[in-house]
Amino acid sequence: MTKKELAISLHDKKYNCAQAVACAFAEEIGVDMETLFKACEGFGLGMGGMNGTCGAISGAVMLAGFRNSDGNLDNPGTKASTYQLSRAILEKFEEKNHGTRCRDLKGVDTGCVLRSCPGCIEDAVEIVQEVLGL
Repeated sequence: MTKKELAISLHDKKYNCAQAVACAFAEEIGVDMETLFKACEGFGLGMGGMNGTCGAISGAVMLAGFRNSDGNLDNPGTKASTYQLSRAILEKFEEKNHGTRCRDLKGVDTGCVLRSCPGCIEDAVEIVQEVLGL
């Protein structure tokens, strides 16, 4: 099963978009699925109301932190590089879908859907693989 297929199967099991993307890479980042599931729960539906960043992007950005952070609580040294990865994720997603907010992607105000949730998940997984090398 590909990562895209895994993420879609998780979404089909009622994981939100952030959970589906992040949990698909649990093994690669060494974090158990339950922890990722819990951490991502609030990021679904555009952070709870479709007004915020797409959950699939949020899950991908969370993976950037797990992949890149040095975890140094006393003297963090990787924020800038993690921000660069996060920016690359956002830029690639926006370039592909012409938006990053759930509300815009779902066409809440315009009636024009830019991308379905499964499509957003597939795109985020592809971008994670490209940008983070997972």
